[in-house]
Formats: sequence, C-alpha cells, structure tokens
Amino acid sequence: MRLHVVKEEVSMYAIACMKIAIIGSHGCGKTALAFSLCTELQKRGRRVELVVEMARRSPFPINEATSEAGQLWILHRHIAAELEASARADAVVCDRSVLDNYAYYCHKFGRRLHLDALIKEWIGTYTLLVKVPLVDEWLIPDGVRSMDREFQRAIDLLVEDLIADLAEGRTRILRLDYPFDVRQILAALPLDADSR
Repeated sequence: MRLHVVKEEVSMYAIACMKIAIIGSHGCGKTALAFSLCTELQKRGRRVELVVEMARRSPFPINEATSEAGQLWILHRHIAAELEASARADAVVCDRSVLDNYAYYCHKFGRRLHLDALIKEWIGTYTLLVKVPLVDEWLIPDGVRSMDREFQRAIDLLVEDLIADLAEGRTRILRLDYPFDVRQILAALPLDADSR
C-alpha cells in the first residue's frame, strides 16, 4: 500500500462531501471493495451513496467494440451520478471514476484536450482515488466484461498514465497491492465529521 500525497490544487467544481473512487481496469475487485467500503462507512455513522459502474447500463457497445458516443455517455452519466449522490450523502463511494472511464475512451480514440481538461478539473472533487492492481484470477466471465487479458492490461497501463498526467497533485492517491483490504482505505481517509 502506497499513499501518495502532494500539494493539492483546488478544483473549480465544489463537492461538499467526502468522495472516494475505486479505480483500475475491469475484473480486479473494484466493485466488491466499493461495497465493503460503503458498509464500513455506514458503520461509522456516515450517510453513504454508492455510484455504480455506468458501462453495465450503457445502451451502446462497450469493451473493445465501444463507440465514441458510448464512451461519452458513460463519462457524462458517471459525472451526473456523482453529483446526484453528493446531494444526498455526506460520503460517496464510486465504483470507478471519471479517470478510469476516460481510459477506455483513450484506448479506442486517443486523448482529447477538452476531455483532458474536464477530467483534470473533476479529479479535484475526489477526496481519495484508490488504485486497485490487476489480479489475474479475478477476471471471470460475467457476460459483460471483456475476457481479453491484453485489453485488461492495456486499460490498467492507461489508468496509470492518466493518473500521472491528470491526477497527481489534484487529489490524494492510494495505490493498493494485492492482497488488499478495505481497512487500508479507511486508514487513509479523514474520518472526522468535517472532512471532504
């Protein structure tokens, strides 16, 4: 477990609650970790909302067959879901962030300056990004996720590149090593009543 903290820049977007995003490629345990984190925060008296992964709800093709419209739909729906959740809770847990959603866009279509700017600004609204490593045995067929391990690794590398380019210095980043546990996240969070 490595916690990377640098002087944080302030985002022009104001989110009044604590917001944690579990990020990484598909099939590496993000969803299970997000549910565990929600449970633990609720036990500590937080009003918690979970923002689920948008790709599973997309009316467009996903994975390697994605379209630009599909990736933009996922990205913008995710932002809208975070805004809605932050209006109802004092802690928001996100199964993905704008950054790892953008990695799938970049894999197929490359980076775009206007989207880089949006992602960089939005990153400042997260209290903590939690990067989950690839765990080979967790990529299991579920009828939705791509089972192509090269695609999974390519997304993971893009997530790391985007962290370096767009997130470093904008928010706190916790990189987990396998085996990981929700207690590692809790230890990195400011759990006082006034924390963002």
